[in-house]
Amino acid sequence: MADRVPTPSVGRALKPTEFANLVNAITSAFGDPTRRDIYLLTHEHPDGLTVGDAATATGLHPNVARHHLDKLVNGGYLEVTQRPSSGAGRPAKVYRAIESELQLEFGVRHDDILVTLLGKALSRLPDHEAAAIAEEVGEEFGKQMAANMADTPHSERPASQRSFRSALHVVADALSAHGFSAHAERQGDELRIVSGHCPFGDVAIEHPVICAVDRGMVRGMLSSLVGETEVVLGTSVARGDDACVTDVQLI
Repeated sequence: MADRVPTPSVGRALKPTEFANLVNAITSAFGDPTRRDIYLLTHEHPDGLTVGDAATATGLHPNVARHHLDKLVNGGYLEVTQRPSSGAGRPAKVYRAIESELQLEFGVRHDDILVTLLGKALSRLPDHEAAAIAEEVGEEFGKQMAANMADTPHSERPASQRSFRSALHVVADALSAHGFSAHAERQGDELRIVSGHCPFGDVAIEHPVICAVDRGMVRGMLSSLVGETEVVLGTSVARGDDACVTDVQLI
């Protein structure tokens, strides 16, 4: 479907910047070729697509297709409505292109390339080894993040005087600053961190082992703030859940 991109006017030579933009549109619109294909697909179906329609047409898992569609909605390129249900189930969401003309203007960010590379590299290792590496990287980064928290109000107190719960709020704030949209909460007797958005995006869905990086970041920050902590990933967007929930407990 890559040949369905806008073409320049016939009979006019392309300027260097126009040529670069055209190549960029063909190879990496929206930073992900799969998302580009789904966007093009919506223009072939003016009445709209459901998640199931997109998944069937592209061969993707419905969770992956939904993620791409929602990204396009958040970017202002698709609109979503509810299709009336004929039965007792919930109405299906229908995704439609907002503009009749194709808009393929985004390039690939370096961060997107690096995260994609990380995902593909980890996918070639045995699961346990890939998870260990991802968690180790996350833990080292988490410790570095904690070391940079000295100027925050919560971190002015020594670790011995800081409550575990307040440390969780510090960690959640730090994760949010890095794109996780996280908050700390109590569920019964358990404390946990809930992340409504993952900055690893599509790569985490296609390579769930990257979720071990999140777990490592939480462990690294908490080990520096309050001591060794047991960190378990309870639910994950990459596995089809509504949010990533990390259960934590002091060892």
